Parts: sequence; C-alpha cells; structure tokens
Amino acid sequence: MLVRQGGRGRSLYDEIKSSVLDGTYLAGTALPSSRACAAERGLSRSTVSSVYEQLAAEGFVEMRQGAGTRVAAGAAVAGAARPKGAKGARRPRVDPALSSIGRRLESLALPVRSASAPEVVDFVYGPLAGRDFPTLAWTKAARQVERQRAPVLAYEDPQGNEELRAALRVHLAHARGVFCDTSQLLVVNGSQQALDLCARLLVEPGDTVAVENPGYRMAHHVFECAGATLRGVAVDPQGLVPADLAHVPDARLIYVTPTHQFPMGGLMTIRRRNALLEWAAEKGAWIVEDDYDSEYRHAARPEAALQALDDRGLVIYVGTFSKTLSPQLRLGYMVLPHRLVAAFATAKRVADRHAPSAPQRTLARLLKSGAYDRHVRRLRRSQKARREALLAALGHYLQGQVSVHGASSGLHLVVAFDDLPSALEEELARLALLEGVQAYPLGRFYLPAPSASAAGRPAALVLGYASLEPERMDPGVQRIARALHRLRDRRTKGA
Repeated sequence: MLVRQGGRGRSLYDEIKSSVLDGTYLAGTALPSSRACAAERGLSRSTVSSVYEQLAAEGFVEMRQGAGTRVAAGAAVAGAARPKGAKGARRPRVDPALSSIGRRLESLALPVRSASAPEVVDFVYGPLAGRDFPTLAWTKAARQVERQRAPVLAYEDPQGNEELRAALRVHLAHARGVFCDTSQLLVVNGSQQALDLCARLLVEPGDTVAVENPGYRMAHHVFECAGATLRGVAVDPQGLVPADLAHVPDARLIYVTPTHQFPMGGLMTIRRRNALLEWAAEKGAWIVEDDYDSEYRHAARPEAALQALDDRGLVIYVGTFSKTLSPQLRLGYMVLPHRLVAAFATAKRVADRHAPSAPQRTLARLLKSGAYDRHVRRLRRSQKARREALLAALGHYLQGQVSVHGASSGLHLVVAFDDLPSALEEELARLALLEGVQAYPLGRFYLPAPSASAAGRPAALVLGYASLEPERMDPGVQRIARALHRLRDRRTKGA
C-alpha cells in the first residue's frame, strides 16, 4: 500500500495526483513508464509501480497492457478549476446539509475542557483522583479474564455480558433496593449513552421534557438535541418540588436526580417520590432516574431508589461506575421496564453492538468477589476526608459569609455567598481564577432563562472535591476568600 512507501514515493504520488486534479495532466495524458520515471527520479522501479497502482486503484489513472499508464477520463472534473495546492477552494453546486439534529448539535458549541495548570486548585466536578482507582484488584481480575479468552472472538449480547448483569442484579438489590431480572439490565457506555438512548427512543421532536432547574446540563443537551422543548421544575432542599409540575402538564418525560439532586444536593422525600410517581401515571410520562453518586451518603444510608417504589413500569433507572471507578472506563447501566427492553437492546446494537467485553468481565469479577464493595468502602472514607477538609476550610476563611448546600452526600457542594447578588458570581469566578483557583458559577447549571440570575438568589459556586487531596482544600478556599475580598473592594469603590 502507498502508506508504506518512503517519503519520495509519497511525493511522487502527491505530485501526480495534484497535477491530475488541477488539470495540468489532461485525460488521456500518458505518464512515463515505470522504468523511465524511476531513472529520472532516482527511485526504485518497484516504488514507481506501487505509486501507479495506487493511483489506478483510486481512479486517477488507467493502466493497460501495451498502452502504458494514462490519466483516466473524468479524474480532473472535481478539481479542474482549483488552483494547484489550494485545497477546498471550490464549493459544491449545492451545499449538502446537516440534519435537524446535526444543526442542533452544531449550535451547542460545547466548551472543550483542558487540564488546569498544576498550581491551580481546580474544584471541578466529575474527575476522580488517580490514586483512588483500585489498580491491584482491577489488574488481578483483568489478568484472570485475559487467561480465559474465548476460543471465538464474536460479538456479544448488546445488553451486556451475562456474568456482569447477573452480578449487577445482586449488587443493586443489596445496595439500592432495586429488584430486577437480568433481562431488564442494559450495559451502556456511561450514563450519557443511557440518556441518549432515552432521548432517541422516548422523545419526539416538539415533545415537552421536564427537568430539574438548576440541573445537569449535559442531560439537558441530550434532550434538546432530540428536538424536545425543555421546561424547568423548581428544586429546594428536599429535591424536586412536585407542586411545580403543574407548569408542565404535557411533559412526555421527566429527568430527575432524586437521591442527590444535581447540583443543589437535595434528597427527595418519600412523600415527593410518591407524588412524582402519581403525576407520571396520570400524565403517561416516563421518569428517567439518574442515580449518579448514591454511594456517597456521608450522614446516613442512601434512600432506596425511586425505581424501587414504581409498580407501574414508568421509571428508567440509570447508574454509572464513573464516580466509583473511573469515568474513562465508560461503564454504566440501565434498569428498564420490561416493555422497553427489546427497543433499547436493538438501539444499543445498532449504535455500537455492545460495550467493550474485557472491562465488563473484569468488573463482573470485582462485583462477585466483593472487591468492588471493599473498594467503595475505602473510597467513601477518602471522599469523606476530602469533604471534611473542604468544610473546615470554608468555616475558617468564610465563616458567617456563606451558606453551604448539599454537603451531606455526593462529591461536590454548593457555596452561596449570602450578601452577593447572583449577577456577580461570574465575576467572582474570574477573580478566583486570577488567584489560582477554578470554581464553577451556579448559574451555568440553570436553563437559559432569567431565573439563572434572578433577583433574590445569592451568588453561588459549585465546588467538586473528589479529585483533590485534603491538603489542597485550605489554599483553594483561601484564594476564593481573597477573590471575594477583591470583589467587595471594587463594589465599595464603585459605590
């Protein structure tokens, strides 16, 4: 193949191809014989022959016995008027168009996150500390899986490895009170793929989808790209406010985080859970329950999942291993109502066949051996230490100036600056970055609407702590305090 030729062979290929495309070599033009070209260019004859064969395979030239090698008819049509070397100078007669979902995706323009400089204390939510990964246990299980490689390397069940689903069924019953058949489990490439499947299979363009506001914006984007109209439902310290559902009577689906509302951290009470289930039954709406970090209840045992209360088959339960193992593994799962299993399994198969097999088998071994549960217990202690260090730093540097929300569970908390209007939180984050700390304004988690900076809501920052060591919390909060002091000084001078 041409890619294996040296640089001089590649140069000859590029030169001939460019000359054909820009019309320098017209259709029927004879190229030098391979022997003559090799002598002229100082190349081996086999190299020239390989170049000609590649050009012929791509339709630029024709090779005929006794007639030599000639430029093929029609090869220069696509680029005849293009200046030599000017790639992409011409436009097609009719522009091919993106689909409607393509245009919606293009309009999102999601920011590309780059790693912070080492000296910056980054309170990002999502990443975990590298040292928290159970390297020894994972490596041991992975080696066992490798030694038991199947004699035939075939595609697996799109729903996921049977051994993993059996282990997941036991784990969910014990840890989350979720009882299901293995047939209801679908292994996916992280919770984001689970949400994408829900959007594609359950939402029509123009449908109303209800979401918590503020909430997880990456979930919002999935439904927006499916063509849904999003309607925000208010949250408070007890999670989603059922009374606010009156504003979305025609919702086709509702996305919720009942065990630890993202980002405010509220735990939905049993009364509200029942009210939500009744509302969904009355409206004929699906409920997507994202149980993204229920392993981290620092004050009490996690509340049973909303799915455990559902006796009508309306709840689609979504879980992930991104918050306990690594987001890089891309391993998540869904517990589906029986009537949705066939459609979701087919959609998964059409999209990517199945999740990678080796990580699935490795995780199955960790779950069955108890190594995963032991890892989570250790990780819970580590995250609790990080949380306590952050709370101690907030108490030391910002005592009496802030209110803390959502600290009883999860891997992040929200710090509200009680006497600072929400319109100033972006400026506070900017000044904090100048001090060497990355923090995330709460307004970014609201649906684009005036409510993101409504009068009466104080400025607030979302601080994730799972990837930081405890000793980094103190300097991080100290820098936020300095930024707050600078902002107050500016306001005083401005007044």
